[in-house]
Amino acid sequence: MSDGGEADLRQGIGLWGVVSLGLGTAVGVSIFSAVSPAAGLAGPGMLLSVLVAALPMYLIAVSYAFLGSALPVSGASFVWPARFLHPALGFFIAWMRIVANMGAMVVLALVLTRYISMIVPLPTKPAMFGFLVLALLANLFGVRTAARSQTIMIGLLIVLFAVFVAWGAGTVEAGRLAPAFPQGASGVLAAAPLLMGLFFGIEAATEAGAEIRRSRRSIPLGIALSIGSATVLYLAVAFVAVGVMGSDALAASAAPILEAAERFMGPVARPLVVLAAIVAIGTSLNAIFTLFSRSLMAMGADGVLPRALARVHPRWHVPHVALLAVFGLGCAGLLLPMELTFLFLAVNIPNLVKYGSICLVAARVARRHPEIHAKAAFRPRRKTVVVLGNAGAICAGALVFTGLEADWRPYALLLAWGLVGAAWYARRAAAARP
Repeated sequence: MSDGGEADLRQGIGLWGVVSLGLGTAVGVSIFSAVSPAAGLAGPGMLLSVLVAALPMYLIAVSYAFLGSALPVSGASFVWPARFLHPALGFFIAWMRIVANMGAMVVLALVLTRYISMIVPLPTKPAMFGFLVLALLANLFGVRTAARSQTIMIGLLIVLFAVFVAWGAGTVEAGRLAPAFPQGASGVLAAAPLLMGLFFGIEAATEAGAEIRRSRRSIPLGIALSIGSATVLYLAVAFVAVGVMGSDALAASAAPILEAAERFMGPVARPLVVLAAIVAIGTSLNAIFTLFSRSLMAMGADGVLPRALARVHPRWHVPHVALLAVFGLGCAGLLLPMELTFLFLAVNIPNLVKYGSICLVAARVARRHPEIHAKAAFRPRRKTVVVLGNAGAICAGALVFTGLEADWRPYALLLAWGLVGAAWYARRAAAARP
């Protein structure tokens, strides 16, 4: 077994692999559930809410595209803050994301089980365990296998949603889209935070920067294609759903995409939408295994976590110990409360902190390191990067505490986990002193 870290990884991810990792991570659970509460708040104006929700992610995407084209590394969300802000900050961001990724795996496996159970009843916990095993196997035998699986699933997902949109567009009634803004601008703005989760993960491929071919070009172009494709996809699906059902019926639906499809597809709707859900959630679960393992590998290589996590398999060229650790964390997550609000907040809070920190890194690099800015394939003017980076950090920071009223428990869990991390980091730091 090799301890060589990035040097032993294989560049098995191309441009479309970057797109499929970003799109696959983002297009998961949210598209099948978030449109209902958004329609209740904004009515047909939820279509504008999608664009409002996308704006912070576009700001954040600029920072990721810039850094990814200048400094492609594996485990970027740990490496960049640790190098350019403070080593302790890089550790804590990655440490808190352990809970976030654990929660994300549980959410995806749980919802995947629920959708499949619409056709074939499944025992919840054993089925969730089985899906974690499948995701592990897809990643264990080489990043090229994982990337190819991801690309195939994303292709199938786009086809399925294209069928939904093309079939449903002819049954859209203009009257169901009026009034466009029943709650005015306040309704549009209120719905936007619910829809931000649609874009989380669009930058995901930066976590595997060392395994991307022509990374300085592929990362910024792949991020642009991912976020653009996601925006078009969400707008098209939401337009058909609200145009077919009307905002009141859509807001009252527990399965909005399925119910909308049943209105114009008849008996074909259930298997088609369930298949789309399986593929969408499967791509997200696969991407988490691919990318979270690289973050753990980077922390192992840096010595802030056990160095065994940095080992790369000599035959498969993947961080196999880190992948097994991801699998173990997913299994431990099966002990968490199976409540989606709790789990979504546990996922989103560390991700928002991560986004804010990466935006600050981009601003600092542009301001203090002109030599790094000069070698980036995607390099807006330095002043532009600074302004957009600071704006993205402010947006992310402002959203961190928006879920406190909904459920305080994830905040308590993350605080306790942070204290454990502080103790671990202090112990490692003390051991490293001569």
